Amino acid sequence: MALVMLVDLTAGPAAGFLPLISLGPAFAGLTGSWRRTALIGVLSFVLCLVLGMYDGLFTGQRGHTALLSVAGVTVAGVVAAVMRRRREAELANVRSIAEVAQRVLLRPVPRVAGRLSVAVSYTSAVAEARIGGDLYEVVASPYGVRALIGDVQGKGLEAVETAAVVVGTFREAAYDEPDLAAVGTRLERALERDLPDEKFVTAVLAEAGAGPTITLLNYGHPAPLVARPDGAVAYLTPPRRALPLGLTAHGEDGPEPYDVDFAPGDQVLFYTDGVTEARNGDGQFYPLDERAGLLKEPDPQAAVDAIRADLVEHTGGPLRDDAAMLLIRYRTA
Repeated sequence: MALVMLVDLTAGPAAGFLPLISLGPAFAGLTGSWRRTALIGVLSFVLCLVLGMYDGLFTGQRGHTALLSVAGVTVAGVVAAVMRRRREAELANVRSIAEVAQRVLLRPVPRVAGRLSVAVSYTSAVAEARIGGDLYEVVASPYGVRALIGDVQGKGLEAVETAAVVVGTFREAAYDEPDLAAVGTRLERALERDLPDEKFVTAVLAEAGAGPTITLLNYGHPAPLVARPDGAVAYLTPPRRALPLGLTAHGEDGPEPYDVDFAPGDQVLFYTDGVTEARNGDGQFYPLDERAGLLKEPDPQAAVDAIRADLVEHTGGPLRDDAAMLLIRYRTA
């Protein structure tokens, strides 16, 4: 508004810049409250009136047209500000509901479970969303600490519903079933009832009992990454590849459980493909094994957060896919 006033005084009334003073209430309606918009509109109207009298525009229609422009834009700005505030309130309600849904579906995992320290990180690729198709859970069962991480095919509400089925079934089966393979069978049965045709869920189940090993069961999911205290890093590839959950109709055998050495100071990072398939501007995938040194942070949650921050820096912007990470660390004395 000050710039328009300066141009009008410099160029004179012949330039016809006076109606542009209505840009003040127009921009105010985009960012401020309706009261602020109305105040800016009144100020704009007064400036237009003073400049119009100074330029002698009220002897014709130009001055009245400028005043009507300011008044019209002010009214429109006030209406827009009121509607925007209503949409912001609705969005806040939706976010609060999403936070409740997240606490139900992806509730906070225990920071300490038996001899293990646990940390998680979850980033949804959907704008304004807190949850998506990736899932995780940790349960301290009578048979040891059992963990799950998975990735539902697709996105949106349908993927969230499927994730809820998987997590809910796992929470129940992890307490009831004495064998990890039986937990996987329960998941398969649940998805046979509820999963739409042609859909599937990749997942890794893990069990850390009293022995010096951790048992893994991989349903077509990216292999977890183990990091040893001496700096050794390796992917825990299963003995043979298996189909994801929900594809039992193809008749192939399920995955084979396999044991991995797990001693004090060792840590296993479970993740979804949104981590390893994240690309930078040159199209290069995120080198997770090369960044395993970030897991040396004393606090497990700080270690996971460091990986996530490095992942975002690698992509140079928002992630294109959901990305979940679950870190299990064998606590030292």
